[in-house]
Amino acid sequence: MEQHSKRWKTLKSEYLFKRPWLTARRDVVQLPNGVVNNEFYVLEYPDWVNVIAITKDGLFVFVRQYRYGLDLDSVELCAGVAETGENPIESAKREFLEETGYGGGEWEEIMKIGQNPSTCNNWTHCFVATGVEKIGSQQLDHTEDIDVVLLTQEQVLDMMMRDELKQALMLAPLWRYFATNHLL
Repeated sequence: MEQHSKRWKTLKSEYLFKRPWLTARRDVVQLPNGVVNNEFYVLEYPDWVNVIAITKDGLFVFVRQYRYGLDLDSVELCAGVAETGENPIESAKREFLEETGYGGGEWEEIMKIGQNPSTCNNWTHCFVATGVEKIGSQQLDHTEDIDVVLLTQEQVLDMMMRDELKQALMLAPLWRYFATNHLL
């Protein structure tokens, strides 16, 4: 695909608030055609990781937790924040072990995606881990309440097809995994 870059020029930038998990700023930007947008908002997040994990006996390791923003009980891939100083695969392995008690196996990054590139500045690194096994217990943060859910390949695909999995940053790598492995 042909490269097409029409970068905007940042004329001014001001932070509205800064928190460990979210920072918001208001920029004044000039588009290549000369138009100035005096209020362009950017949400800054740390990079994220998620893991499609499959046990030695072929079960997919998911987690179930309540999601306040959408007020729903959600079945999801294990996911979390890439901590400062960690490379994404280290973050993915750490989060996976902490949230599920599973580890080991063979790991590969299958894609890097953005949640909303128009207003968010972070990446989500998506991994597949095969041959994982239970090696410890969950080590949850005090704000986490997570159950581990083991699903068959058929159950995962059925949930995808029935629109039961709601997290877009997890569905994208799942669809890719199922498509590239000819499981659809």
